[in-house]
Amino acid sequence: MLRYIIRRLLLMIPTLLGISFIVLLFITITPGDPARLILGDQASEEDIADLREELGLNDPLIVRYANFIWNISHGDFGRSYTTGRPVIDEILMRFPYSLMLVCISMTLAVCIGIPIGIYAATHQYTWKDNAAIFGSLFCVSMPGFWFALMMIQLLCVKLFLLPPSGVETWKGWILPAFTGSLGFAASIARQTRSNMLEVIRQDYITTARAKGLPERKVRYRHALKNAIIPVIMIVGSIFGLAMGGSMISEVIFSIPGLGSYTLAALQGRNYPVIQVSVFFMSVMFAIALLLIDIAFAIVDPRIRSQFAHKRQRAKRKEA
Repeated sequence: MLRYIIRRLLLMIPTLLGISFIVLLFITITPGDPARLILGDQASEEDIADLREELGLNDPLIVRYANFIWNISHGDFGRSYTTGRPVIDEILMRFPYSLMLVCISMTLAVCIGIPIGIYAATHQYTWKDNAAIFGSLFCVSMPGFWFALMMIQLLCVKLFLLPPSGVETWKGWILPAFTGSLGFAASIARQTRSNMLEVIRQDYITTARAKGLPERKVRYRHALKNAIIPVIMIVGSIFGLAMGGSMISEVIFSIPGLGSYTLAALQGRNYPVIQVSVFFMSVMFAIALLLIDIAFAIVDPRIRSQFAHKRQRAKRKEA
């Protein structure tokens, strides 16, 4: 297991390097001059040229990329064009809001999606199964921003039950987390239903029922234990989507998170913020996938036995 973790950590390096280069490439080819945005339309061409030289915008793409990697490797993540503060300090100040939103949304998605998937699978071809399928398809197809705006109009403007923006109190987290979790819950429910239908047709489930075990025990102790394994991988992939998708919720509900911070940087051509924000979210996504793979290896006995066989072969070679 330790070798597997080390190998995955080493594979993260070329992935992050490739992502950082692609981001810098897109920044370079995107129209807009950050020096002109910083100084304004009234600035002279000489001042704009001097600022571009100071910011290193006149350097070739490869030189800028090499400087970015060199600075990051030495702990220098650059400074924001607009505030002049270190980018990493601003990211660490905003990241807890995004992490809180994603964790609450993912928890709700898992708590809603898995029970619905199990219920639909155990009532296959009934109106209950059809209702669950229709609801999941509706939630997956529905635009998240539209649903968020409708909930604001109903619960905040009409009924005055929840605050329309801000997270100063715990009530401010309800709408962003709920609206962000519906699409993910639908995906988890569909995957859980498919896995449960496949597992409950296996011979060992029929044998467990033939032994007289209660249906609840067969369903949750035997079937769900094996059906939940692929769902773990889906949850890990959804976590990365939630990190990027939180930008919509943060903008709509005025949450000072990493997503809204990155969007403001995109609008203002704040290159250091864009590069470091995407790099930071990529690192978080890679770490989340690594943790999911470790959990997958712990839950799945086949993978544990594979690692055990590898250790035994390594001991035999040493002997």
